[in-house]
Amino acid sequence: MADQTAKSSGLLGWYFGTNLLVRIGGAMVIGAIVGIALAYMPTIAAPFVSYTKFFGDVFIRLLQMIVVPVIFFSLITGAAGLDPGRLGRVGLRTLAFYLILVLVALTIGLTMANIFKPGEGLNLVANAAVQGKTAAAPSLSTIFLDIIPTNPIDALAKGKVLPVIFFALVFGIALSVVRDSDDEKLSRPADTLYHVCAACAETMYKVVGGIMQYAPIGVFVLISNVFATQGPKVVGPLVFVLAIAFLAFTLHVFIGFGGILVLHGLSFAKFVKGAQEAMITAFVTRSSNATLPISMRISEENLGVPRSISSFTLPIGATINMDGTVIYLSICSMFIGFATGAPLTFDQQLMVMITASLGAIGAAGVPGAGVIMLMMVLESIGMKVEAGSAIAVAYAMMIGIDSIMDMGRTCLNVTGDIVAATIVSKYEKELDMTKWGKTA
Repeated sequence: MADQTAKSSGLLGWYFGTNLLVRIGGAMVIGAIVGIALAYMPTIAAPFVSYTKFFGDVFIRLLQMIVVPVIFFSLITGAAGLDPGRLGRVGLRTLAFYLILVLVALTIGLTMANIFKPGEGLNLVANAAVQGKTAAAPSLSTIFLDIIPTNPIDALAKGKVLPVIFFALVFGIALSVVRDSDDEKLSRPADTLYHVCAACAETMYKVVGGIMQYAPIGVFVLISNVFATQGPKVVGPLVFVLAIAFLAFTLHVFIGFGGILVLHGLSFAKFVKGAQEAMITAFVTRSSNATLPISMRISEENLGVPRSISSFTLPIGATINMDGTVIYLSICSMFIGFATGAPLTFDQQLMVMITASLGAIGAAGVPGAGVIMLMMVLESIGMKVEAGSAIAVAYAMMIGIDSIMDMGRTCLNVTGDIVAATIVSKYEKELDMTKWGKTA
């Protein structure tokens, strides 16, 4: 509280005292207005872009800096935090169910993007100094083989995303098993190592939090430069990609969640009525973890999920279930491909599915997870986000609308968690069917 008071009363108290979402949203709007105005004044626009570009590049480089350590420590902590003793029938069903939901979400997101082709014809241009620096995507067989690193340290140093994800997951799972050992000589140091990794993850979250304080400045510069360079023509595609994303979110609620509930003899309407409080809270707060207490309460009181199951499935879901995030990643990746004149190939789209699915464990709780994971996915398919490149321009556009996207994707993530808890309870024959208007 004292730190917050100091922030609020300092020279930049007005800045730090304002909600970050409001600051980023305001920066996006003001940046768009300034950029559109400058687009009609090319003699002023050119020097403006030249002098301010540095501040936008700083933001991009700061994000690049933290992608690998955030993903690495988050995944180790997330995987190691899964208690092997509880990963029996309930645990495996929960994890399998979350994986199915993620795959359904990715399929919906990529299908929508392929049908509507967001960003097509936009033809974003790069800074002349970095033209042509888009990396060529490797073959599918090479990508699968390269997932297994021959040297994990080299993969970390070079920022090779998929090998880092693979190694972190394997290491985290192994650490979880060692922590659960009956031999105290093994379990105690393993537990210490887990807490070290958890501390590293939390430290990186603080770094991300600091970077996000700079985000409004970076967003203002990046968005104003985009509009000043590309003109008002980018407004329509931004609105269009938002519309496609929210349509995909809605379809997943009805097709993915609704279909699964109906297949298990449960009313979709009753589910929505019972879960609406958590869904609305998630939409407003944009935080799965902040919504967790409400999700647990309404799951038990309104939907009949026993505490023994909700206390296990819902916290895991808040950590690894990312239905909304993977839809966001798939649509935004496709937008960037179309907008830069390099539509994603089938192999690249498949790698988006793999990277997003693997990256789900542990990354959902990361502040600014969407922005970080989008860069991670782009890197994995050979689309380097380099300052001044056309890809960086398109990426900046996605940063500008990320807070709006976050509302929809968080709501979808939380809804998926509650659906999973309900279905697992049904399988275990522990769901209170009187809450659904049926006899037990």
